[in-house]
Amino acid sequence: MEHAVSTEPETTEDGTPEGTAEVSEAQAELEAQRVERERIERRKAEKRGPVESGAKLSGTAAELLAAVRAVESGAKPVGPVFAEEKPVRRPAAPEPARRAAPPRPAVVARSAPDADRVAAVRDVLVAGGAPEALAAPVALALGEGAEDVLRADPWQLLRVPGVRPEQADGFARALLGAESSPGDERRGRALTGWLLEQAALAGHTALELPALTAALAQRGVPDADAAVQDALAEGDALAFQDALDPAAGAQEDAEGEERPVRVLVGLERYALAEESLADGLARLVNSVPKGGGSAEEWERAAAGGGGAAGELARTVAGHGLVLHTGGEASRGESAVLLRAAREVGLRAWAAAHSPLGRDRFAALAGEAVAGVVTVAGLLAGAEGPGRDAEGALDLDLLVVLDAPQLDVETAALLVESLPDGVRLVLGGDPGVLWSVGAGRVFADLLAARTCPRVASRTPDPGPLGELVSGVGVGELTQVEAPGKEVVIVPVRDAGEAVHRTVQLVADSVPRAIGVPAEETVVITPGHGGAAGTRVLNAALKERLNPGPGRFGGFDAGDRVVYSPVPGRVLPGVVVGADRDGLRLSCSGAEVVVPRERVEGWVRHGWALTAHQAVGGRWPAVVVVLPGDAAAALSRPWVYTAFGRAERHLSVVQGVEQALPRAVAEVAAKPRTTRLPVLLAAARGLEQGAEQA
Repeated sequence: MEHAVSTEPETTEDGTPEGTAEVSEAQAELEAQRVERERIERRKAEKRGPVESGAKLSGTAAELLAAVRAVESGAKPVGPVFAEEKPVRRPAAPEPARRAAPPRPAVVARSAPDADRVAAVRDVLVAGGAPEALAAPVALALGEGAEDVLRADPWQLLRVPGVRPEQADGFARALLGAESSPGDERRGRALTGWLLEQAALAGHTALELPALTAALAQRGVPDADAAVQDALAEGDALAFQDALDPAAGAQEDAEGEERPVRVLVGLERYALAEESLADGLARLVNSVPKGGGSAEEWERAAAGGGGAAGELARTVAGHGLVLHTGGEASRGESAVLLRAAREVGLRAWAAAHSPLGRDRFAALAGEAVAGVVTVAGLLAGAEGPGRDAEGALDLDLLVVLDAPQLDVETAALLVESLPDGVRLVLGGDPGVLWSVGAGRVFADLLAARTCPRVASRTPDPGPLGELVSGVGVGELTQVEAPGKEVVIVPVRDAGEAVHRTVQLVADSVPRAIGVPAEETVVITPGHGGAAGTRVLNAALKERLNPGPGRFGGFDAGDRVVYSPVPGRVLPGVVVGADRDGLRLSCSGAEVVVPRERVEGWVRHGWALTAHQAVGGRWPAVVVVLPGDAAAALSRPWVYTAFGRAERHLSVVQGVEQALPRAVAEVAAKPRTTRLPVLLAAARGLEQGAEQA
C-alpha cells in the first residue's frame, strides 16, 4: 500500500538555497548542470552496447588495504607512510594547490532579460492588476515573446516561483473577463504543472495519478482527469506505469498474467534525472570486474587484517558502488581510505555537501592529504581533479560524504560525470534529514539493495553520541553529562525561549562551557513564527553586534548565511560594503554579493534551520523548540539538530511531551520516487543478460 502523498513542503523550513564561495562559482555551477543535462540526454539517445569492463587497477592498488591497516593500527605514522616513494604505474595524485583551477564554463543560460521585453511584460501585468515587480521574473521564466504568452494564457504566471493559484486566477479574470472560468483547459494544465513543482519542493519526483487528480479537484478544477491528459498531450508532464513489485511482475508476465502497476505523473526534468541516475549506477556496477585480477589482489591484501576501515576498503576493492553508513565517527574510516588510496598513487577524492563539511573532513584526513572538495565545486569545475578528454572526472575513487543530501538531479549529474571503472563510495548517516531537492537517493539505494553496504560499528563518543544514537532508534533518553555536555532549559512561551536563547549564546555557554558566541549556532524548526530564525537573528544581532544595518540591513561583523544556489548554505561574516556590493568572508574566501542580490541571497546566520545546518558541526549548539514548533518535529529533524553539536548541546524546550513523542513516533515523511523501480529494472536486465 502506497503512503498518502502530500504536495506541501516537508517541513516549515522554506528550503533556503545555499551557495558556493562566490557568485561566479554559483553561475558556473548552473551552467555546468545545463551542460551535464545535455550530456545525459545524448547518452540516453545513443544505442549503447554492453558496458565494457573498466581497466584493471595497477599493482599498487593491491597495496591499498595494507596501507589502510597500517594507518589505522598505527604501525606506520601517517606522515612517513605517505611520504614514502613506491613504484607506481601512475604518477601520484596531484595536489590541488599546485594545479591551476580548471577553466569555468562561460555562462550563457538564464541571462537577464532585455529592458524592452521586461517593459512589454510590465504592461500586461499592469493590465491584469499584477505587481510590476514581477516583470523581470516573468520575462525570465517565459523567455522570448513572454508578453504574448501571458496574454494568450494568463495562468502561465504560475511558472514564476512564489505565485499562488489564487493570484493567477485573479490575474486571469482581470485580463480575460467572462472568458475566465475554473474549467478553462489552460488553467487545468498550468495547475497540473504547478502542483508537480510543489510536489518536487516537498521531495517527490512524481505523484501518483489519484493524488494529483485529487489535488486538482481541491483547486476547483471540474474535470481533473481531462486536465492531466491535456498536460500530458502538451508535453508539460510525463506519465509512467511502474510495477508495484517488479520481481513478481516479471514472473507474472512470463505466465501471461496481468501485473499490478501504479500510474505516476511527473515533470520531465526529474524523470530524465532518475532514469539517467539508474542507468549510470548500473554502468558503474557493471564496469568493475566481478572477480579475478585486481579484486583478488585486494582480497589477498586484506586477508588476516581487521578494522572498520579495512572492511570498507575490502568491499570497495570488488565493487564499483558501495554504501557506507554511520554517524559522525564513521568519517574516520572514510578518511583512512582516502589517505591510503592516495598514498599508493590512486587518484582518490572526497566530496562533502558543504564547505564546512569539506574543511572538517580535510582536517580529519590530515592537512598533508589533499583531495577534499565540495560536490558543488566538483561539478562546477571550481574544485577537484578536472576532467579528461571525454569530459569525465579524472579520478579512480570518489568518496561522497553526506550522501543523504544528494537530490536526484545532483546525483545524476555526479554519476554521469564519472568514468567507467571508477569506484564510488556514497557515505552518510541515514538518520539525518533528506535532501532539500527532490528525491531520496541514498535511502532508495539502501532499500533497493543493489550494491554492498558497509555499516560502521564505530559509535559516536560521549554523552552527545549516546543521546543522538538513542534518538536514531526512536528513544529520547536521559544521559549522564558530568561536563554539562547536555543541558535542558524549559520555557513557558516563545518570548521566554528567545530571551533564554540569547542569554545562553552570549553569557551562559561562554562562561560555563568555554565556547565563545561566534562558535555557537542556534537551530530552530523554521524561519517564521515567534521564535523562528528571523526573530532569533534579530535578537542575537541586537545583543552580539548591534548596529543600524547600514549595508542593506547588515553591519560589519554580522554572522550571515549566503545562498545563491538552491540546496546549499554557506555561513560567513560581513566584512563591509562598497560600490560593488556586500563583502563577506565565507570559509576563508572573500565573496562580493551584488547590491541587487543581497536581499535574496543573504540572511543573518546566528540562527539556522536544521536543513541549513546539515553538513556542519559546531562546538556548541542551542536547539530552540517553542510551543508552536511541535507540529514541525520529527525523528530525523531532532536527530539532525542534536547531531550538529560537538561539545555542548542546550535544548530550549517548550514543546513538553511532543518532543519524545516525535522522536518515538514521527518518522520521515514519505517521498514518491521512481528510482527503486528503475534500479530493479536495471538489475533485472543485467540478470537476464547473464542468463542469456
